[in-house]
Amino acid sequence: MSTQTPLDQARTQLAQVAAVLRDKYVGEEARFDTAIELLSTPQMLHQGELEVQMDNGSTKKFKAFRSQHNNARGPFKGGIRFHHGVTKEEVMALSIWMTWKCAVTGIPYGGGKGGVVVNPKELSTKELERLSRAYVRFLGEAVGPWTDIPAPDVNTNGQIMAWMVDEWQKLAQEKTSLLQVNPLATFTGKPLALGGSEGRDEATGLGGVYVLEELAKALNWQRKQDITIAIQGFGNVGYWFAHHADLRGYKIVAVSDSQGGIYVENGLNPEKTLACKKQNGKISECPCTDEKCDITLGKKVTNAELLELNVDVLVPAALENVITAENAPQIKAKVVIEMANGPVNPEGEAILLQKGILVVPDVLANAGGVSTSYFEWVQNLAGVSWDKPTVLEKLQPLMVMAFKDIWELAQEKNLSLRMATYSRAVKRVIDAMLLRGSV
Repeated sequence: MSTQTPLDQARTQLAQVAAVLRDKYVGEEARFDTAIELLSTPQMLHQGELEVQMDNGSTKKFKAFRSQHNNARGPFKGGIRFHHGVTKEEVMALSIWMTWKCAVTGIPYGGGKGGVVVNPKELSTKELERLSRAYVRFLGEAVGPWTDIPAPDVNTNGQIMAWMVDEWQKLAQEKTSLLQVNPLATFTGKPLALGGSEGRDEATGLGGVYVLEELAKALNWQRKQDITIAIQGFGNVGYWFAHHADLRGYKIVAVSDSQGGIYVENGLNPEKTLACKKQNGKISECPCTDEKCDITLGKKVTNAELLELNVDVLVPAALENVITAENAPQIKAKVVIEMANGPVNPEGEAILLQKGILVVPDVLANAGGVSTSYFEWVQNLAGVSWDKPTVLEKLQPLMVMAFKDIWELAQEKNLSLRMATYSRAVKRVIDAMLLRGSV
């Protein structure tokens, strides 16, 4: 079993990319080496404790982090997660990956990530609000429309962003120097009524389906209805991936949540499956076709079994490190599309590649979310509001161009899609650092 932390993995990947890129910087080797060294560690790590008053009058402390990796291409950008498993190394690694994710699609951001060590399910609504506001006070001027633009992540949502943007605006009013632009542009993933963007909820999953469509063309898949897809994770990302893939004619045969999943050989209906899950509480009770939901229409599978199904496309859309050296030999899919962050670890991916399984990396596949966050930021700064068709029309060419660019580079240089993606992204960041004279 791998003992690498996510930060170790991010640094290992950067070292591998450095070896690929080195010949692009002939005559500037010293500056290139300095850039790689700088990119191995975030520019700034904010860490501390949030003291929050609980409903019973007591106070409780929660560890908090914000990692700001690199801003050579623009302000830091990345989510805030509320989870009991948050660690300093995790948020540092995620901020590094966010830098690559922004660079690969060309949006003018660097990477950031934040987190609080907490189980939000144990907090009341008022306690959660006080925690959210305390996090903003903890960061203060470290975030802002031209500095660092946070967004929702694990266990955070539009309501939490609304509390956070409200608290930041109060802080900005205390320090009038912060009120140079619309304070709503400090956070994305907000509710529509508070400057959020149409299309944001489905953007990550839909962006992944845009990638799937381009991959189908590249691999010359003729009949979409024959392409079977299994999705681990039926939250926001997994559901919208299933929804849009189903609309385009692909066959979704398996989905799961944290308690297990369901396999329906003839294909399931994502909308009815989601409605059944909401009613019954478990997706494993919901084998739903277009006609009806009936337990006899499918069979229950564990999350581990879902990963090993004989399907064309496997979509891990839930957790990190679910495909490792231990289970990679049993993976039967032809393609793995990473919709979660870091679901395939380096040892697992090496085995998949040896087996001829194509892996579409997370920093490309799930970049639709941060891209639409960028659209929200642009709307806030400009004081305009785009309708949903406009947002999605802007997202599609961005994702399509990114995939085509990476696919061509991978074919030309005989690289894995991950190495091609990281090579393109890291080069864009290093080039920006060189232009600025920061190395």
